[in-house]
Amino acid sequence: MEKPFRRRDLLGIRGLTAAEITGILDTAETFSEISTREVKKVPALRGKTIINLFFESSTRTRTSFELAAKRLSADAVNISVSSSSLSKGETLLDTALNLDAMAPDCIVVRHGSAGVPHQLAKASQAAIVNAGDGANEHPTQALLDAMTIREHKKHIAGLEVAIVGDILHSRVARSNIHLLTKMGAKVRVAGPGTLVPTDFAHLVENGLTVCPHIEDAIAGADVVMILRIQRERQDSAYFPTLREYSIHYGLTNERLDLAKKDAIVLHPGPMNRGIEIASEVADSSRSLILDQVKYGVAVRMAVLYLATGGTATGT
Repeated sequence: MEKPFRRRDLLGIRGLTAAEITGILDTAETFSEISTREVKKVPALRGKTIINLFFESSTRTRTSFELAAKRLSADAVNISVSSSSLSKGETLLDTALNLDAMAPDCIVVRHGSAGVPHQLAKASQAAIVNAGDGANEHPTQALLDAMTIREHKKHIAGLEVAIVGDILHSRVARSNIHLLTKMGAKVRVAGPGTLVPTDFAHLVENGLTVCPHIEDAIAGADVVMILRIQRERQDSAYFPTLREYSIHYGLTNERLDLAKKDAIVLHPGPMNRGIEIASEVADSSRSLILDQVKYGVAVRMAVLYLATGGTATGT
């Protein structure tokens, strides 16, 4: 029998088993109600120190990791890279070693280059949690997406999930594809040909389908996940104009009508309203975008708890 999550680091979804993913989600579910209390705090991580080391701008991820740490009674330290010694020429490894010398229990890191959390995990005694590395992975985003789906659909196995947009630059798409297919969902992806990578061939037999048109991906879907156009990661023109992208790939009510009547809409944020998603869809009752944010705190509480020695629910 596979064991629930018992790892020091969370570097990606690719290497996790379905049992480990379920263990994290079950643990997150037990933490979920804490955010509804008048006093939103439990002593689970009292005396632990969590460092948030973000090399990229972030609102939802960084804030939810900080809230997660504080709601578990840990001490949370946020480091602004622009005012750190990295801006004076210190190497990333030296920064990590200096932070490690201060004996934190966990370092949450977001970086624009793929593989940075993996490098830090080799050098640090602290647990390392990947909060997004380049276009590689964003494991906690996929976990909170899975929790949102599971809470509203009651299961993941057998669901038809459409992921639409800038697949090429999306670490969210990669982590979600790994997670959802491991959990038994069928995933269909679609986007401009220039924004759909060619390295997904090995995943096709595991439940992934690459569709030529957005309509093909959405038709009959239980879940429609829309991705942001990541202009900050694009170094060339992948489509003529944003207006043309919106016309051909934006999620409108008309396109959403192709999905199942009870289909839900997800978006990792931040949204470009009127480009990849119409406001009437983003603000509709089928949109669970704010639920994703809510479950993000519970998932990150579970990850911090487990990475620092806690036992997964079900063990």
